[in-house]
Amino acid sequence: MGEMDLEAVGDLALHIILSKLGAEDSARAACVSTKLRASASDESLWSLFCARDLHLLQPLDPLGNLAPSFKESYQLWRLSFKMYPWSLVKRVKRCWDKLRNWLTVNFPEAVSTLKKGASEADIQEVEKILKVKLPLPTRILYRFHNGQAFEEKYFQNSLVGCPLGLIGGYAFYDHLVTVYLMPLRQVVLETMKIRRKLGFTGRSEYVVVADSCTYSRKLFFLNCTSGQLYVGTRNLPTDGQMLPCVPDALISSIHDCNVDQQQDGMLLWLEEHGRRLENGIIKLRQENFRTIGQFPEESPLCSTAITNGIKVRASAVFVPEAADLENTSEKYTFSYSIRMSLLPEGCVINGMPFSSCQLIWRHWIIRSNDVVVADVGGEAVIGQYPLLRPGEEEFVYESCSSLPSSSGSIEGSFTFVPGSLRVPKGGPFEVAVARFPLQLPNYIF
Repeated sequence: MGEMDLEAVGDLALHIILSKLGAEDSARAACVSTKLRASASDESLWSLFCARDLHLLQPLDPLGNLAPSFKESYQLWRLSFKMYPWSLVKRVKRCWDKLRNWLTVNFPEAVSTLKKGASEADIQEVEKILKVKLPLPTRILYRFHNGQAFEEKYFQNSLVGCPLGLIGGYAFYDHLVTVYLMPLRQVVLETMKIRRKLGFTGRSEYVVVADSCTYSRKLFFLNCTSGQLYVGTRNLPTDGQMLPCVPDALISSIHDCNVDQQQDGMLLWLEEHGRRLENGIIKLRQENFRTIGQFPEESPLCSTAITNGIKVRASAVFVPEAADLENTSEKYTFSYSIRMSLLPEGCVINGMPFSSCQLIWRHWIIRSNDVVVADVGGEAVIGQYPLLRPGEEEFVYESCSSLPSSSGSIEGSFTFVPGSLRVPKGGPFEVAVARFPLQLPNYIF
C-alpha cells in the first residue's frame, strides 16, 4: 500500500490496524508516512497500549509520577527496563499488580510495607558484594518493589513480631510464622551472616530472600545459578538441609535475555501465591490479629462436614522448617486448622433445635499414605471446650502432626452435648470431621 492509498484509509481503520500491531510495530509504522505518523501518535492509541501491556489507567512513569502523555509514559517504561526482555517486564508487573490489588482491597495495612523499587545500581551493588548474578526475573521483581520494611511499632511490646508478611503463614502452639520478602540491604546482611554461621562457603550461589517477621524463623534461599527457591528445614543449622519450593521443571532461561519464558523460583512462587489469594484458596485470618493464612480454604484441600447443624471445616499446611528428612518416623510435619461453627438454625437433634452445644471429646484417625499410624482420642481441643451458638464466628484452633511419608490424611469426630456442659439438654452426639489431606505440596510457602 503506497502513501496515496494510505490517504484513502480512514482514521478509525488505521487506529484498529495499529492497535492490533502493538506498540513496537506502531512505532515502526510511524516512519512509513506522514499519515501513519499522525495515527501512530494518537493519544488514545497509546492509552490502549499502556492499559493492555502495563495495566496503566493513567500515564504514570515507573516511579509512579504522572507523565505528560500515555505515549511518553510507555516510552519511559521501555527506557527504564531496556536491559530486560519486555515480555518478562510485563509479566513481572502483572504479578505485582495482582498482589498489590488483593492487598489494597483485603489487607491495606500491608501495602504500606512494600518498599519502592530498587535501582539497577542497587542490584549491581548486591551482586558485587555477594559475588552472584541474580536471575533476570528476580532482578525485575526487585526493580518493582525492594521487599518489605516494617515500622518499629510492630515489634515494641509485641510477643509475636509483625503479622504483615506478604506471604503469610500459620500458627500452632507457640510456633508462629508470617513470611515477608527481604529488602536488598537485608538480603546482603543475612546472606553474609548465614555464610559465616552455617559454613555456606561451598554454596556461595545461595542468597537469603525471605524470612519470618515473627519470632519463629523460616528462611528461604534463592540459588542464583539454578534459579530454584529453597526453604530451610529443621536441619538447616546442622547440615544446611533445604527443600525446593517450586517444581524444578518449570524453571528456565534465568540468565538468557534472548529467549522467551524466563522464569525462576521467585517469580513462579509469587505468581502462584497471587493466584491462591485471588481465587480465595487462602485468605486473611483474623482470630488474634490480621495476617495472611496459608491454611487452604477451598476443596479439595479443605474438607467440610455438617452434622446436626454443626459445620466443621479442616485443612492442613506443610511446615518445612520443622521437617527432618533424616528421621524415619517423623520426617514431615504438618499443621492443621479446624474451624467449627453452628448454623443459623442451631443444633438440631431428631428434629429438635437447640440454641447452643458444647464440645467434650475429640477422636482422630491419622494415616501415612493409606496406613493408620495413630488412632487417638481425648477431652477438649488444645485445653478448651468450645461452646457454639448460631451467628457467632467460627471457633478456630490449630495443632500439628508428623508423618514418616510425604502424604497422608486426618479424619475423625468431635463429641458434643446440646446446651452446655454445665446445663446439658440431651445426650452426647458425634460430629464428623471429613478427611483432609496432609501432603508435600508442589509449591512450598
